[in-house]
Amino acid sequence: MIISYLGAIAAIAVALSVLMAGAWLVQQRTGNSGWVDTIWTFSLGLTGAASSLWPIAGLSPNPRQWLLAILVAVWSIRLGSHIARRTAGISDDPRYAAFAKEWGVDSPRRMFVFLQNQGLGSVPLVFSIFVAARFPHDALRIQDYLGVLVLLVGIAGEALADAQLQTFRSDPANQGRVCDIGLWRWSRHPNYFFEWFGWLAYPVIAISLEYGWGWVTLLAPVFMYWILVHVTGIPPLEAQMLRSRGERYRDYQSRTSAFFPLPPHPRMIPKSGNRFSEKDHA
Repeated sequence: MIISYLGAIAAIAVALSVLMAGAWLVQQRTGNSGWVDTIWTFSLGLTGAASSLWPIAGLSPNPRQWLLAILVAVWSIRLGSHIARRTAGISDDPRYAAFAKEWGVDSPRRMFVFLQNQGLGSVPLVFSIFVAARFPHDALRIQDYLGVLVLLVGIAGEALADAQLQTFRSDPANQGRVCDIGLWRWSRHPNYFFEWFGWLAYPVIAISLEYGWGWVTLLAPVFMYWILVHVTGIPPLEAQMLRSRGERYRDYQSRTSAFFPLPPHPRMIPKSGNRFSEKDHA
């Protein structure tokens, strides 16, 4: 059992490393680093679905394996397609562009290393899917259906946040204003929140007193929270917005929760003309 799980970790790591090397080639060829996030999302979907269907004792995939493969594929197609549409309309992603400017002439090499770290750092996400698919009973349980509900809520919430931002930005009257309507009034990054929320599905499915490996799936939401809140999500995005918008964005920060949806701060009232269209993100 341990050997097969360690073998899965190694296979997942190699697959993600190769796929992110491909993302680097695309980024270097096109000059648009937005394709990095597109490829990363589809890579997680591909490796996640493949790991779900990985044979157990040489047997055909059971209903839970198929269920998890379908769920991660739906998540990947929805998010990856959204990022691809966004990327097709821009010349570069400001977050990665800021990294490239900081790295200077060493940018290609540093970007390759960065993407390899991103790929290998994503191993816990795919491994959590693998572990959840191997719960030691073939029949679906209430936990499985609860996990489906959690992931669908995450996907729907993220799609709603993306749609609200896109609708706001598409109105010429909102040019130069902050999107603080709908979910964006309760969180500065509601799409990030619902992305994180969806990864709670795998612990819901896998954690059980009879399945020790199931506790490993907690790595997925923990890791996703860390990268979104502390690494490649909020910090570079908000740094870029502060550079470009200054006090306007500080006003938005002061009244709006960074991640978890919460009521706006009652003491802060949006100033007229102080809104701008925030950069869409994954």
